[in-house]
Amino acid sequence: MAYAVSEIVEKANKLVKQCGTRDPYKIAEMIGVEIRCCDFKQQRGAYKVIMRNRFVFLNGNLPHTAQRIVLLHELGHDSLHRNEATRLGGFREFNIFNMADNRMEYEANVFASQIELDDDEFLEYCERGYDVQQIARAMDSDINLIALKADTMISRGYRLRRQEHHNDFLRYDK
Repeated sequence: MAYAVSEIVEKANKLVKQCGTRDPYKIAEMIGVEIRCCDFKQQRGAYKVIMRNRFVFLNGNLPHTAQRIVLLHELGHDSLHRNEATRLGGFREFNIFNMADNRMEYEANVFASQIELDDDEFLEYCERGYDVQQIARAMDSDINLIALKADTMISRGYRLRRQEHHNDFLRYDK
């Protein structure tokens, strides 16, 4: 099932409200998703449903900010694509982070940007004239996630300048 951006934003906002936090580790714990760190060589993360139990496997060697973003992405799969993941036996990261070719990857990244980046705080930085790099530093995030957030907000009717972002910014080999 394909989701409209507005539906993804609504789901993400509902989850933040339900959990009372934007912290992906606390969200995962509250919704029953187990996090396991792995020593992946060519993956950043993976989402898998095993016997009705939901797991996110994270590359434990990533910097904290990258781990948080990957976890948010995988929580996006849990919220948006659980049925597909169950049917397919889970998602492997090196197949999924290229948004240009995969609707589910784009949707999971929009979900991640909505949870990671509070609308009001993001708009405040925009009003101050910050560029994507400055906003990324101020919000301890990735410039591509910031650019995706800007595009998401534009699609929701906000008057912002469209930002360039790389569709495969979470790929391990990039």
